[in-house]
Amino acid sequence: MKSSILMALDIGSGTIKGVIGEKNLDTGIIEILALAEKPCLGIRNGEVVNPEQVSLGIMQVKEELYKSSGMKIKDVVVNIGGTHLFSVNSQGLISVARADQTISKEDVLRVKKEAEAVSLPSNKEVISIFPKEFIVDGEAGVKEPSGLRGIRLEVKVLLACIFSPIINNLEKAINLSGLNYLDSFITPIAVSQAVLSQEQKELGCCVLDIGFSVTSLAVFDKGDIVDFAVFPLGSSHITNDLAIGLRTEIQTAENIKKEFGTLKTVVKKSIGDKIKVTDGDIEFSKAFLKNVVESRVNEIFSEAQKALKKIMGQSQPPCGIVLTGGGSLLPGIVEFAKQKTKLPCRLGEIKNMKGVENPCFATCCGVLSLGFESMENDSGKMISNGKFGKKIKRILKAFLP
Repeated sequence: MKSSILMALDIGSGTIKGVIGEKNLDTGIIEILALAEKPCLGIRNGEVVNPEQVSLGIMQVKEELYKSSGMKIKDVVVNIGGTHLFSVNSQGLISVARADQTISKEDVLRVKKEAEAVSLPSNKEVISIFPKEFIVDGEAGVKEPSGLRGIRLEVKVLLACIFSPIINNLEKAINLSGLNYLDSFITPIAVSQAVLSQEQKELGCCVLDIGFSVTSLAVFDKGDIVDFAVFPLGSSHITNDLAIGLRTEIQTAENIKKEFGTLKTVVKKSIGDKIKVTDGDIEFSKAFLKNVVESRVNEIFSEAQKALKKIMGQSQPPCGIVLTGGGSLLPGIVEFAKQKTKLPCRLGEIKNMKGVENPCFATCCGVLSLGFESMENDSGKMISNGKFGKKIKRILKAFLP
């Protein structure tokens, strides 16, 4: 059996998650060999702000993965997320180079490069490029123009951009941990890779990933990403509100949220309405807890609705919203989401992978899947995402006066 083995990391705000997976190159099935999750400092809103501290967390995850799998894998792919991640729509236009007017793969790469050449604010850079459609001599809706005949080739793309120090800090943290950084993928795309089918992407679907302190939204239609959004709200805000409201420690509030937090209907003054927690001698009502949880979740979905309306206007994704991330584990969140958005909603399930079901690992598994695809077609992936050129530029900067 031909197979490939790879490590993937999810650098989150509260924890670092890691997986080691093996892909059967004959069947395409990915089996998760080991899972690990460790708390980590040095990360704020999903972004590495202290590479030294983060490298220590990565090393802890790495050692646990080595211990669980019995393998020492050095190559790693990782997610890029956080509130500094943003999108830009762009277009590129070129004349077909060949005399016989046949569009070559080189023409496709050139038009993507042309679309990538946008003016960005200082210290911002393009990290990924996602073609939406090609236009050949005015004919739109072309997905693969190579081999077609034409004089003029256009492309409409979505560019993923980020504040440059964020990616520099991420790469530094990985290098300090002793791993070999192969590639990176933005969190909204990674999550979608893990939980969406091609049919859902084709018909139109939205993925809402509710993380620790950041929530991301990705919208797909006609098989491609339409746009994405990231906002600084997550499940940790519920914990913070509980800590303040109950005048207790953060860890105690987190335990209360995980054990008793719910969005399900609570009948006030019912038998057993009071909850008493021995840790800190805290007593509160179920209705109080539900109100705190509901207020923050309502805020998250309000922001998601604003982003969805900005992306799609009055249109709605026929396949509705798929929920994932740690925040999606709150009891009653699917029913709450249906009532709030008036759309079909369901919990995301990790697809085409054996050995993992926890939606908290959706980003990690998506990164792993994209990493395997990148390895299979390495040069094309790096050029199309614009990463290879960026890495070369960073290396050259070190030698410039």
